[in-house]
Amino acid sequence: MKITIDTNFLMSILTYKVDLYSELDRVCDFKYELAVIDKTIDELKKIQEVGKGKDKRTAKLALDIIRAKGIKQILSKEENVDDAIVAEKNSAVATNDRDLIARLKGRKIIRLRAKRYLMIQ
Repeated sequence: MKITIDTNFLMSILTYKVDLYSELDRVCDFKYELAVIDKTIDELKKIQEVGKGKDKRTAKLALDIIRAKGIKQILSKEENVDDAIVAEKNSAVATNDRDLIARLKGRKIIRLRAKRYLMIQ
């Protein structure tokens, strides 16, 4: 199953130094492939360009990890990142965004809890 990663989730796991792959292996009872929407890449690049301090460094690290790990990029026709994630019907979503979660009824949601571990809801 594809897991689409949202921008804030990616930034959070890097900020709190959560080992994404070992945590996903722990909580997922299915084979998975990680993916990001092209608009997520755009958001990270913007944060890297105009962000300050820790956010800027975290965005750069996120982009480096996406490239190094070969995380699949999904091209979307949607203008908004959240709309693009909602449009990806056949995937679980890794996010902590409450508004986005409310729009993803019936989908597997992977969340960061207590700044340390992942859970599926």
